Amino acid sequence: MNTRVLIVDDSATMRAILTRLLGSEPDIEVIGAAKDAMEARGLIRELNPDVVTLDIEMPGMNGLDFLEKIMSLRPMPVVVVSGITRKGADTTIRALELGAVDCYAKPDGSVNALMESDGGALAQMVREAARVRFVRVPSKPAPVNPVAQQTIVASRSTPAITKLIAIGASTGGVEALHNLLPAFPKSCPPTVIVQHISAAFAPAMAERLDRQCQAHVKLIESGEVLKAGHIYIAPGNDKHAVIGGGTETLIAKMIEGEKLSGHRPSIDAMFESVAQRLGPAAIGILLTGMGQDGARGLLAMRRAGGRTIAQDEATSTVYGMPRAAADIGAAENILPLPRIAERALAAAGL
Repeated sequence: MNTRVLIVDDSATMRAILTRLLGSEPDIEVIGAAKDAMEARGLIRELNPDVVTLDIEMPGMNGLDFLEKIMSLRPMPVVVVSGITRKGADTTIRALELGAVDCYAKPDGSVNALMESDGGALAQMVREAARVRFVRVPSKPAPVNPVAQQTIVASRSTPAITKLIAIGASTGGVEALHNLLPAFPKSCPPTVIVQHISAAFAPAMAERLDRQCQAHVKLIESGEVLKAGHIYIAPGNDKHAVIGGGTETLIAKMIEGEKLSGHRPSIDAMFESVAQRLGPAAIGILLTGMGQDGARGLLAMRRAGGRTIAQDEATSTVYGMPRAAADIGAAENILPLPRIAERALAAAGL
């Protein structure tokens, strides 16, 4: 059965390009195109599409308000089609926090550049989006336990890193991280994240999370020493993020290598390096996402004595990666998203 798609974009040229990119696929049918939110609302009611592609930077309308209304009244898979300008990236990350499934980066340059650089990427996003089901997760993270907050403040003088939290996420992960990370206290253990996202949008994601979190959130820089109170996000620059270092330091490295589990950076690569470097001193968290990336690495962490957590099916946008982890016995705990921070911090001794 074909995936039925509605295109929403104020540009007639872009509507034509997206129709061509998607309409050439044998399993995708473009059933309509809208130039603004009002027209889109009518077509959604009339046509009931499987997936909507949405340009959220359209003049004359607030695309984020429209998306928020869609997700609150009639949740459906939305793929954001956005430019990679600073403004476009910031808006795209906010859209992912609101529940958009994925983001398609329009390259700078001509129409021909877009056609030549796509390589089937948009069609694959649409296929994956059509498999998403929507869940209700509290929009605000659970508060940090006051006792845990006091404990970590009292231990600030500890000279060596004794714990590390490693997190992997894919489809639905930006929204999940938006709920999870603000519960981490200001002096949390160093936390390293691989989120499958375009490199064009990774800086905006880190900056938005930094404004929302007590800990400092930043992109990983190869060779930097990891510190408590910091959350590090892989920049999505087609290199693997791994953890090394000596007896009392942890060092992040960005390295070349083949794709693992179909991805680079790969969650498996990061988790496996954490298992080797930290063993029982590590806590692994695998969140919502398509496919199996992270399952094998989480198993390596558990076998090395680390504590491991997978998000449960009820709160996952896509129960792919967490299911794969559960199926092979990689997850010591399978928890709803609102309970993960508390369990991870307790495992870190907070």
